[in-house]
Amino acid sequence: MTDTLVQDVTKSNSTDPASVLSLIREVLEDHKAEETVVIDLQGKSTIGDYMVIASGNSSRQVVALAEHLVQSLKKRGLPTVKPEGLRQGDWVLVDAGNVIVHLFRPEVRDFYNLEKMWEADLTETDVSSTKH
Repeated sequence: MTDTLVQDVTKSNSTDPASVLSLIREVLEDHKAEETVVIDLQGKSTIGDYMVIASGNSSRQVVALAEHLVQSLKKRGLPTVKPEGLRQGDWVLVDAGNVIVHLFRPEVRDFYNLEKMWEADLTETDVSSTKH
């Protein structure tokens, strides 16, 4: 009975947007994503609570980051949608429920400049990883 209660509490907490965001940041940092930025969408949009934008050095790294992220989300028991853009690897979108993740090659990220579009307040606390 106690084990069931503990499992139920763990599962319900795993979908909390802050918990999902923490997992995403950890995975991206562990796999050497660069210039990771978190944009708080609460009160700005209904598409999610957070948007994460990060870069990989190459198409191969962008694809690898997305694959590692999807695997980690699945291990946590979160339903994930198939990532968009995996085939090209220039810009991959991973929808993790209330957290939307954009993974870019640097040139593509500069071109689309999502941070500016969302008018992100890029303070030091928002950037979880810098160039390695």
